[in-house]
Amino acid sequence: MFEAPYPPWDFTERNSFAFETVIKRWPIILTGIIDNIYCRNHDFGVSLPSKSPEEAAVIEEQIAEGKKIINQVGQIKYDMARDRALPQIPEDGEALVDVYNAELDRLAEKKQNTWLTVPWLYSECYLYRLVRSFFVQTKYWKDHDPFLQQKEATFQKSSKAIFALATTMYELEGDKESLASDSDNLKVIFKEMIQMCLWGNATDLSMLTHLSHEDIQHLQTVGKDAQAARAQYILRDEQEKVWSHLTSLTGKKDSRVDFVLDNAGFELFTDFVFADFLVTYTPYVSKVVFHPKLIPWFVSDVTPPDFKSTTASLLSPTFFPEENTPADAPAATTSKESREHLYTMVKRWESYIQSGVFSLSVPIDYPLGASDVKANFWTSPYPYWNMEELAPELFADLRESSLVVLKGDLNFRKLTGDVQWPPSTPFETAIGPIAGKFPILSLRTNKADVIVAVDDDVAKKLDESGEKWRYNGKYAVVLFQPKVN
Repeated sequence: MFEAPYPPWDFTERNSFAFETVIKRWPIILTGIIDNIYCRNHDFGVSLPSKSPEEAAVIEEQIAEGKKIINQVGQIKYDMARDRALPQIPEDGEALVDVYNAELDRLAEKKQNTWLTVPWLYSECYLYRLVRSFFVQTKYWKDHDPFLQQKEATFQKSSKAIFALATTMYELEGDKESLASDSDNLKVIFKEMIQMCLWGNATDLSMLTHLSHEDIQHLQTVGKDAQAARAQYILRDEQEKVWSHLTSLTGKKDSRVDFVLDNAGFELFTDFVFADFLVTYTPYVSKVVFHPKLIPWFVSDVTPPDFKSTTASLLSPTFFPEENTPADAPAATTSKESREHLYTMVKRWESYIQSGVFSLSVPIDYPLGASDVKANFWTSPYPYWNMEELAPELFADLRESSLVVLKGDLNFRKLTGDVQWPPSTPFETAIGPIAGKFPILSLRTNKADVIVAVDDDVAKKLDESGEKWRYNGKYAVVLFQPKVN
């Protein structure tokens, strides 16, 4: 097993984002879970008078189970604030209980098993797996995603950017034939797609604990001016290398791109748009595989139910309120036209899903908590360094990919082990044994302390500025590691 020459980020550094997370962010997220269940229980209670005795008995049992989950989540908040030891995850019948508990035993031997002494990466993954166990051990809450309402509400507020992107893709259709033979123009659009996916990660619900509707829409701006302005904040930009690799796939049969997904909603929408561009408008890619999480994860990560519902939501005439149609759209782009462009594009995506051009790495009908050897690893506490030993089926599958796109901050933390690398550490060094095993593109908006592949002088200047550049979401990296044959 690979071990980095530097310690992991933990909560001992009081000026770190890790410490801010355990003191501020996690309690807010846990409170959100409690509120979600409380509101659901309230709705159940309101419906009781209209139910038959048999139905009322079922509802009362659901309410009792909900109250128990509220108490369990509340206990975690209480223990966290008092730096108590992490409890073992109960044997709930779902995946990875033994993995988490074995690592917790190892940390206990080192006296690093309390909420303020555990490594950050382990404890954050553990937190979501522990919360999942509270739902699994019930009769009526097994399929409940406590973050679903939040994910959907944020998605609905993204209509301005969604309609604009749908129209952009519609306009590309008219240039489809000429684009296929014009590498220079394809490259320009490709770079816009990269930035769209990169900054789409700004819609990370575990981070947006205080932002308004207007703040979210501002973060989702994907116009050319905004992209040009944001380019200066990409601290390492290897888009040229990625494009060179992509064009090298010309003429290769069954070239495949894999997206290791991050957030649901708007960000998943941008992933679909990028994938659509690759298979519809370029001659380089013939298939895209999307990799979800199998349990509710880091608030906003994509689960199979999220993936399945996305196209249905986008096609629904009532999902986006009429007033959210972009007010500053060009005169020719009316509300009706915008919706038609979106409808046309999403119907194409559905046809791709049906034909296998787009596919989920697990069956699309998988319920929450299903187990799969090619997906369980994504919700383990481990870095990706040792994927070959710990998830051989997944590793073998990714070895067949022409490009693996790892989205977002958590994937970056797992790629690099979330350790205290010097900022100038090469990406190849930081990803350890996985380097060169398959082509990797990391699209990461900085939202945690770990950083690599940034020049020392740049990092020093940013450190001296006092800006929280490692985790304020303002800066990003686009990193590429090729496969070595």
